[in-house]
Amino acid sequence: MSNFWENIARYPKFFISSVIGLIVIITSPLRKLNKNVNGRFIFIALTITITGLTLQIFRLMLEIEL
Repeated sequence: MSNFWENIARYPKFFISSVIGLIVIITSPLRKLNKNVNGRFIFIALTITITGLTLQIFRLMLEIEL
């Protein structure tokens, strides 16, 4: 029976390490993009644009008045 609980304890560890690996793989192109000035400018501009559009969409969907 102790073998059962040992296996159950391994699943959260595997899940956490998988998620961390996925985040590292997904963000690696963004880290490469930030190494030069043009890439950093593009990254900041895209981040501001995407954030602004998302906020605008939520405001319109939820009918929030400013």
